[in-house]
Amino acid sequence: MNPPRKGQPSSPTSGCMNLMCTLSDCKMHPPPSRDLLAGFGEFAVAYLDDVAIFSDSWAEHLEHLQAVFQRIREAGLIVKAKKCQIGLNRIMYLGHQVGQGTINPLQAKVNAIQNVPVPKSKKQVQSVLGLAGYYRQFVPHYSQIATQLVDLTRKKQPNAVQWSEKCQKAFNQLKAALTSDPVLRVLDFDKPFVITTDASEHGVGAVLMQEGPDQQFHPVVFLSKKLSERESDWSVSEKECYAIVYALEKLHPYIWGWHFHVQTDQAALKWLHTVKETNKKLLWWSLDLQDFDFEIQHISGASNKLADAFSRESFPESDG
Repeated sequence: MNPPRKGQPSSPTSGCMNLMCTLSDCKMHPPPSRDLLAGFGEFAVAYLDDVAIFSDSWAEHLEHLQAVFQRIREAGLIVKAKKCQIGLNRIMYLGHQVGQGTINPLQAKVNAIQNVPVPKSKKQVQSVLGLAGYYRQFVPHYSQIATQLVDLTRKKQPNAVQWSEKCQKAFNQLKAALTSDPVLRVLDFDKPFVITTDASEHGVGAVLMQEGPDQQFHPVVFLSKKLSERESDWSVSEKECYAIVYALEKLHPYIWGWHFHVQTDQAALKWLHTVKETNKKLLWWSLDLQDFDFEIQHISGASNKLADAFSRESFPESDG
């Protein structure tokens, strides 16, 4: 397991040995998770009363277990043995299967989505979108696919939904996408970041990628946003610049303080540099970009198919 960089937390996805346990029967109010595991961020995380411990080897795992169990004992807490799982390659954590550098949606949740009947009301549509949306980062073009269903929940629409063939198609596509065994790579802070961005007439899109063991670049997260009517009237160069600003703003917690590459139309930033003094909006964008340490790699539209697709097929702003 690679240690996190510059204070970034690690995650249970990276270790080859994992433990999941549940705290209970407290002799006092449990301390906040961050206090209970203070100093253990490289090999342990907690969410409420669930603790995940992850290591690269069995010997290392035993050391980590001893350290965390000692801390739990000192806090006056105990661990439910029947809720502990030790020495696993992959674990279930917050609705996901994680481990060995990958993240997958939990199969039970996917099965639940598969078995959802056709919704009859706005509330039922919202429930479907809530469940499917939790895993939207695994669904390429999620915004595009969900458009028909999102429209059913708008204020002007009746509470009894008018289900159409397009709605059924979107419903089926969401189910199919989540049963295709989708996989995202886990962000590795010891590897360079590559962000591709693009803009179309009505949307902007971006993809955060990293190189995997197979020497190929794999997606870590997808971003897309539909432009407002006002934003749609911007020039091509303004939209290209905004795609970069939008992506870096959304990815700020991961990329701030690190050198990374942005693959986009290089002409857009050259244009921004020459006209930023003539427009307050452009000046703010230029100042925002100065907070980041990145290099621009020019990439033609034909080579930037992934981000291009997300800029063209976006609907609501989403990380997916």
